[in-house]
Amino acid sequence: MKQSNKINERIFTPDRLQSQIKWWRLINKTIAFTNGVFDILHEGHIKILSQAATFADVLIVGVNSDNSVKRLKGNDRPITNEHSRSLILASLIMVDAVIIFDEDTPINLIKKIMPDVLIKGGDYTLQNIVGADEVTSNGGKVEIIPLQQGFSTTNIIEKMKKV
Repeated sequence: MKQSNKINERIFTPDRLQSQIKWWRLINKTIAFTNGVFDILHEGHIKILSQAATFADVLIVGVNSDNSVKRLKGNDRPITNEHSRSLILASLIMVDAVIIFDEDTPINLIKKIMPDVLIKGGDYTLQNIVGADEVTSNGGKVEIIPLQQGFSTTNIIEKMKKV
């Protein structure tokens, strides 16, 4: 019998994540980090997360809080609340940990995690990836994964408005 509580265990508080990171480091696991809103999970997200997981032993996903999304994208967003978005991400086989952050950028989270690999989608360049300097100056690397053409949460929302 599969245990559904395993999914909830992949959603971390900051303190519990710090403790888990210490354990992963102790057993020589490499850590990758990516982040986003993940408002309506689509094939493009799955592709990026799947590729991100190949860069390290552990994949941590930062999720913008509802308040953060509203500040960044407007009062009509998010479509799906932070708990639902986190639960969906935590249920994906390639994701080891999910953490919600309330800031507009994940810079403080990146500094705490200090991943071995920082990953973003192809709509970013090295110069505009938050945390890239911190990760590379600590000996880590930054990976940019090309976007899956035709997949965008904003485009999905726009199509729904036309229906």
